[in-house]
Amino acid sequence: MRTKLNITEGIFPMPVLMVATYNEDGSVNVMNAAWGTMQERNMVALNLTETHKTVKNIKARGAFTISIADAAHVVEADYFGVESGNRVSEKFARSGLTAGKAETVDAPVINEFPLCLECEFVEYQSGGYGCGVIGKVVNVTADERVMVNGKIDMSLVNAIAFDPYTHGYYKVTERVGEAFKDGLKLKG
Repeated sequence: MRTKLNITEGIFPMPVLMVATYNEDGSVNVMNAAWGTMQERNMVALNLTETHKTVKNIKARGAFTISIADAAHVVEADYFGVESGNRVSEKFARSGLTAGKAETVDAPVINEFPLCLECEFVEYQSGGYGCGVIGKVVNVTADERVMVNGKIDMSLVNAIAFDPYTHGYYKVTERVGEAFKDGLKLKG
């Protein structure tokens, strides 16, 4: 038996993405965006409306970064989702986090988050089924604390996922299988 739920945005887990840009004055702006994904191998799609300060900054600077939020900074990550850069210009400063300049694009990297994708702005898609911000990933960096033998250890990243059913955050830490390998056991 199944129970009908009164929800339409029911994909879980949803990534908790920290989208960072520079404001007009060079200060850092960050927003929490759970509605984002890889569109192709090196392309990202963020379902963001044009009213967001972040979208205005992306269009003005032609760049942004996406950091993967981690469990150690869930309070800050959630704050970036509940406060608007349109209302609070010092939003990032209030978080207590720090940032440096990205290597390849005109956007900040939040030092405390372990993974960062540096993106060039490609286009904004609007309309009934438009994706919003489309970006090209041109560089990916990881903090050394999540690296083991030259590779990312995702259990050390402690990425968090958003639960649209109960509005909770969950840690994504345990590896449970091998992609493109485990399923081969069922092939005839």
